Amino acid sequence: MKQFKWLLLLVVFALIAAACGGDDEADDGDGGATETTAATTEAPDDGGGDGDGADTTEAPMDDVDFSGTSVTVFSSEDGVDEATGIQRALDVFAAESGIEITHTGARDFSEQINAQAAGGNPPDIAMFPQPGKVIDFASQGFILPLAPEVDAAVRPQWPAGTLETYSYEGDAYAVQVKTDLKSIVWYNTEVFANGGYEVPTTLGDLVDLGNQMIADGQTPWCVGIESGPATGWTFTDWMEDMMLRLEGPEQYDRWTSGELLFSDPAVVNVAQTILDIWNTPGNTYAAGGSISATAHSADHGDPLVAGTCAMVRQASFFAAFLPEGTTVGPEGQIDTFYFPAADDTSSPVLTAGNAASAFRDAPEVWAVMEYLGSAQYAEERQKAQRENKGGDASGFLTANLNVDLSLWNDLEAGFIEILANANPARFDGSDLMPAAVGAGSFWTEGTSAVNGDKTVEEAFAAIDATWP
Repeated sequence: MKQFKWLLLLVVFALIAAACGGDDEADDGDGGATETTAATTEAPDDGGGDGDGADTTEAPMDDVDFSGTSVTVFSSEDGVDEATGIQRALDVFAAESGIEITHTGARDFSEQINAQAAGGNPPDIAMFPQPGKVIDFASQGFILPLAPEVDAAVRPQWPAGTLETYSYEGDAYAVQVKTDLKSIVWYNTEVFANGGYEVPTTLGDLVDLGNQMIADGQTPWCVGIESGPATGWTFTDWMEDMMLRLEGPEQYDRWTSGELLFSDPAVVNVAQTILDIWNTPGNTYAAGGSISATAHSADHGDPLVAGTCAMVRQASFFAAFLPEGTTVGPEGQIDTFYFPAADDTSSPVLTAGNAASAFRDAPEVWAVMEYLGSAQYAEERQKAQRENKGGDASGFLTANLNVDLSLWNDLEAGFIEILANANPARFDGSDLMPAAVGAGSFWTEGTSAVNGDKTVEEAFAAIDATWP
């Protein structure tokens, strides 16, 4: 009955919008990770940008009185810049709609959302880092399929197949709110210039470069996998990038679907190759004293800028962990290069992203969901997060087709080019796996292998035993 009323309202609103149209400019707003914004009702921005792509559909809220309603949003993004960026983007929609919108981020998101859902006390909307978790929650009936109007408005704004990543039994259950490019190496330009080092174009060149740096007394890599309850996911990223490069996309797909076991010699060999590189004397700087005790990104920004290490393999969001005022790009202190393939015949790219799902069926919740999938949300978050970082790289990336790309700097526009030239592109494998594996045993058993508590063979056999 609620969905029927919502559908009836939207038909009326669509007719009004078609007759009237129009949009207003919204203020950026202000706020932090857990700030609540009450707002007055104004005409909404249409969510469109100056970039290429399909027209952005207006949020279904024209002339709706949302006063007195509220929506809670929960995510895994608790960093100051990221959480503030999310809240300020939500503030804009709050000011337009009159909905009170509160965002909270937590590093132990996975554990908390499990307990909240099972206990019947979830947020209105959760931003999931793993599609596998979305599918898991959909299969248990915790989250709702997208309202048809939200699906219709959001789907044309994203590359084909995006919503299919979050589909279960024919229905989409989430809208993507963030896209991360993972196949990137961040490097200190001064270290490269002083050492006469060139950007490698193949995986073999990258290994040779590391060995040359060690011989020169320069530590090549900063590596850390600590992330609270999610400790180990950085290792899984290396695994996924290396699986794509050493075993190819077909084997990668078999592996992420469970057809190719972790204990298969090919998979074990990939993991052992990574650990051999990390454990080479002189290769790795770990600020926390060990790889497993070093924060995945927070402990890397300062030593990379200082030249303590020369490189960090991390996703596009790593810009958010660089010290404030750090210049990035070819003429900056830090630049990036594509994590190279095994040869020059392909250019595999690992991607990831966060997606929002609804737990509560209410007009205000669906209005926020549609906004989260819009170009306007991405643009407002980009403006806020870039401002937080001093006006350069923001660490936020989106694949929304309608965004104004001029809001991103040249470096991050280059990330979009890497995405466009991917051959092939694959979503983060651990995020595709069942939650018990991808956000569970793969993290914990991978950490055991990194620590040397277990051999790779022992750790990966234990992962296979947890596959549903």
